[in-house]
This record gives sequence, C-alpha cells and structure tokens, in this order.
Amino acid sequence: MNPRRSASEAHEKIPTLIFDSSASAAASLAREVKELIEAKNREGKAAVLGLATGSTPVPFYRELIRLHREEGLSFANVSSFNLDEYFGLGPDHPESYYRFMCDQLFDHIDIPKANIHLPSGTVASDQVFEHCRQYEEMIDAAGGVDLQILGIGRTGHIGFNEPGSSRESLTRRITLDRITRQDAAADFRGEENVPRFAITMGVGTILRAKKIALMAWGENKAGVVARAVEGEVTDAVSASFLQEHPQSRYLIDQGASRELTRVKLPWLVGPVRWSPQETRRAVCWLSNSLKRPVLKLTDEDYNEHGLSDLLSEQGPAYQLNIRIFNQLQHTLSGWPGGKPNADDTFRPERANPYPKRALVLSPEPQDATVSMGSTLDRLREQGHEVKLVSMTSGSLRVSDAEADKFASILLELGITAPASWKEQTEYAQRILSLLESKGAFGEDPLELRKLKALVLRGELRDSAQALGLPQDRITFMDLPFYEKGRYRRFKLEAEDTAHIVQLLREFQPHQIYITGDAADPSSVSALCFRALKEALKEAPSDGPCSVWLYRGKEKALEPWEIDMAMPISPMQLELKARALTRYTSLTSMELEATKTNQGTAQAYDSLGLANYEAIESFQRWQS
Repeated sequence: MNPRRSASEAHEKIPTLIFDSSASAAASLAREVKELIEAKNREGKAAVLGLATGSTPVPFYRELIRLHREEGLSFANVSSFNLDEYFGLGPDHPESYYRFMCDQLFDHIDIPKANIHLPSGTVASDQVFEHCRQYEEMIDAAGGVDLQILGIGRTGHIGFNEPGSSRESLTRRITLDRITRQDAAADFRGEENVPRFAITMGVGTILRAKKIALMAWGENKAGVVARAVEGEVTDAVSASFLQEHPQSRYLIDQGASRELTRVKLPWLVGPVRWSPQETRRAVCWLSNSLKRPVLKLTDEDYNEHGLSDLLSEQGPAYQLNIRIFNQLQHTLSGWPGGKPNADDTFRPERANPYPKRALVLSPEPQDATVSMGSTLDRLREQGHEVKLVSMTSGSLRVSDAEADKFASILLELGITAPASWKEQTEYAQRILSLLESKGAFGEDPLELRKLKALVLRGELRDSAQALGLPQDRITFMDLPFYEKGRYRRFKLEAEDTAHIVQLLREFQPHQIYITGDAADPSSVSALCFRALKEALKEAPSDGPCSVWLYRGKEKALEPWEIDMAMPISPMQLELKARALTRYTSLTSMELEATKTNQGTAQAYDSLGLANYEAIESFQRWQS
C-alpha cells in the first residue's frame, strides 16, 4: 500500500497530487518521462512507456512534443504500448486510437514505428484471444512497462476495464459500458455509431507496470476520482485497484479534486482558514448533513460535527446562522441585469447602468439555452440589450442522419418543381452522394460540414424565438479552432482570440455570461473560456463589466458556490423546456437541464430559503 503523506490526506489511500492546472500537471509528468528516458539511455536500455488516449493525456503529449523540439529529448530508444483500441476500427479510421496517437504524439517525435505497439482493432474474431496473448508476451519481452500513463472514465475505468473487471484481468476484448459509449458519442457523430467492443489491457496487465501515473481534469471527474482514491478497492471502479500498487499516484487539477475530503470537507482533516466561502460551505454542509434548515442549527450541531473551531471563531451558532442565511438569501435575484433605481447593496448585480448590454457567449449553439435559457428570457423581458453569440458552429454535433433528412426533403421539393429548383436539386444530390461516399465514420467534407452548421443555426434560431429573442440579437462567430479541428484534437490559436477581441470592442458589454471554467481543458467550452480570458486582457472594458459563469455539461453549482441564483416560475420553466425541444442533438445530460434547475431550487429550499420551482445559477468570475 502507498504511505500517507500528511494528516490532511488521511482519507486518501493513494498519493494524490493536486495542481493548479492540467498544464502544470502535464509538465511535471513530462519532466519525469524525460528523466526516465535519459536514465535508461545511460544504462543502455530502452524506456518502455504505457500510453493512454482520450482528451486527458493531450496536454501531456503536447509537452512531450515541446521537450523533443525545444530541449532535444529523443524518443529513438523508447518503446510504447497503448492501453486499448476500438474493435472493428482499422488504423486509418479517423477515430481509431492508432490515428489519435499519430496525430497527438507519434508523428511529432522521433520514435521508430517498429517501437509503437497498439492492440489491433481489425483482428478476426476467432483470433482475438491469441492476439491478446501475444500482446501480453510483447510487453513482457520488452522488459515490462516502466511508466504506465492512465486517464479515468466516468465509470471509473482505466483502459476500457469497465465495471466488473477483475484484479487479475489481462488483455482481452470487452463490451463497452453505455456511459462510456455516450461519452464517445460526439466523436462518432452519434451514440449509434460508437463501436460496442474494444480490446484493452486488463487491470492485471496495468498493475504489472513498475510505476503508474493517472491523470484527471475537470469537475466531471471529481466524483469518480474521490471514489477511486478514498473508497474501497472494488471491481465496480477499476481505477481503485491502483491503491494496491506501491508506485502509483494520481495527478489531478483543481476541478478534479473538488470531491476529495481534504478539499470538500477540510475541517474533518485539519485546521481550516475560515474564508467567507469556506464558512458558507461548512454551514451548508452541516445543514444538509442534518437535514435541518440553516437557521435551526445549534452550537451542539457545530461542535459534534468537527466545526468547533468555526464556532469559536465566528459563533455563537445563532449569529453565524443568520449571517450565512442572509448571504444565501442575497444571491437570489429575479433581476439578472440589475434592478434599476434600486438599492443594490445586497444584490448580485449592480443597478446601473440600465439598460445593460449583456453578452451571452455559448461555446456550442445549445449551451446557453440549456444552462441559462430562462435568464436569457428574463434579460430580454427586462429591457436589456442582449447579444447571444454562438462561438462555434457546432457542426460536429450534427449526425449524418440529420444532414440526410435535410437533403432528402430538399430533393423531394425539387421533384415537385424541377425547373425552378434545379440548383437546389443538384445540391441535395451532391450532399447525399457525399454522405454515401464518406460512410459512417469518414471525415466530413467542407460542404457537408457547412450544411450541418446551418442545421444547428436553424435550431438555435428556433430555440431563441421560443424564448422571445429576436434573430437580430444572435451572432454566429464560427471560431477557427473548431472549424479546423475535431473533438479531442482542437488547438486554440491567436486568431480565435482576435475574433473575440473584435466582438468585445464592438459591443462593449456591461455583462458577460460564459461557461467552461470548470470543464475538461481540451473541451470546446474550456477552449472558448480560455480565448475569452485572453481577449479580455487585450480589450479591457471601458467601464465595469461583470463576468458571470454558468455551468454547461459540468456538475451544477452548489448553493455555497452560487453568487447569483435566478428563480424560475413553472411557466418560465415550461418555456425553457419548449426551447430545448428545438434541438435534435442534445445529450442525455443536456435534456435533464430543467431537472437540474429544479434540483438547485430544492437545495435552496432544504437550507430554509424560499421554495421556487427552479433556479438557474451563476458564479462571479474574478479575473
């Protein structure tokens, strides 16, 4: 077992290093790889690396490439073994892991092709067992893996070792979990296109590595990281088996650390500096733990649940409860743009100027509607100048079936008016031909991608119309990083920031709404948020500008994190639900948006505050 490193990590059963960002964690791990390769070179031996795919290791691979190009790190004496490959995909398939590794690493360093090893996705079914046995033998013949790199899936899997994988499992073909296939749906333009099987190293294979490093980024991974690090060893979470490896550890960013006890409940593991937010979190936690409103908490409740220091510093309970209750109450506001001619001392948003120019940035077309559709409606209703900007086209979200449907309808219309619809008919035939020639998994040609973008533009316009937002308030930015890339392989460049700088200078907003601060750093929303941060440095506002963060695909904000809670009436919630039906490409999580809003309202209710139908929540961003 791994030794505990400090009292604050008493609940953690494996060393877990928390970094300020994924970039700093990736740089640290890449530096370790450099030292390993150089040490092996001095011994006259090859370094053997176990490699992972997915969005998590992308920052790490980019740092390895930088070390190769700028510091002369050679991979000529390195052998690599990848964890897994989709069964049924050849190496040239755009979503194969072989193609991914070439795009993200192998094509940019000097590793010999003969030293690259991945399971084959095209081995015949009756040869799978023998192929997997040979893969195990190749790893052993290379001297075993010196350092195994891992990510972690939402089901807690490492490699593709889905729940139920045993401690002794070896390389094999496995059926992919439904959640795993949902997470890959965007890559394959629909869950129905995601392969149902994969070949993966087993848990036992992974645990034979001399050292293991698991990386995790973003709040979506926080829950499963906590289970794997602090929970029992179980085949329901294959990453938990790393607790049994003497040279394994986790490298995570701030977002992925949120559910660890030392971060979430620090008062249970040691002294706490009671900042205003930490105090609010502790009181909310105590209220939830006891299922008792904030104003009914007693001195004994605080003392008996590890909060005696807080009580002695800020008590008695009566005064502390009232102060926190008032803070929570002051987050509630039906005036997201500020209430004109009102005392704004305790309101989330300032009263002046009125009306405000509110810039709502939606990384993909649906994001803003999903997360703050009712707030959009409220801002418009209260007379503010709202500009809704779709930062990317979202074309990668649109399935081939939707493009096929559009082209088929167009073709059908052409049949009824052959003379006047000649060009439209030819266009429809061309689209249908492109769909057939590229197949289910081929790269979308530019013309097809443009059509898919138009499909989503139409859906966004319909959705905005349902919320009463005029079409002249909608802008489509089509940031270049998205148009040039694909999921898990995007790369932000200066021209992306330049587009946002121009928008800020032209619109001069008093308010900005954006998501992505807590997202996986390789995701569309995280890259859009990063581009906005850079743009704000280049084009600072002439006057005060509030930046409000909303949550997209990430876990909803907790009451103690919320700076502005916008109540939603039953009628407004129904309006938002209707707006969401205008999209055909929402994920299961996005479809649950109204239930998430109701959950936030229930959380406020349980703390003893007003009982609303639903709440959309925001956090103030401090640059």
